[in-house]
Amino acid sequence: MLTQPYQLYIERTDPTKNMARFYALAIEPTLFGTPGLTRRWGRIGTFGRAMVHHFDKEEDAVRMFLDLLRTKTGARL
Repeated sequence: MLTQPYQLYIERTDPTKNMARFYALAIEPTLFGTPGLTRRWGRIGTFGRAMVHHFDKEEDAVRMFLDLLRTKTGARL
């Protein structure tokens, strides 16, 4: 069971380049009770693409979540 929710949703738009993108991350329990990190990305207004990573421990999912957050936002956490 997850100790707290982890979710991120960011958008990048630039009308001059016809750019309207989104990126979403969420850690959620799978049907088997293990944590899964879901990544979604694509054009705003569409479902886009999705990828799910499965983990045995929540700590591993959080570590990947934070690594992806750093990569996508350039933040230093």
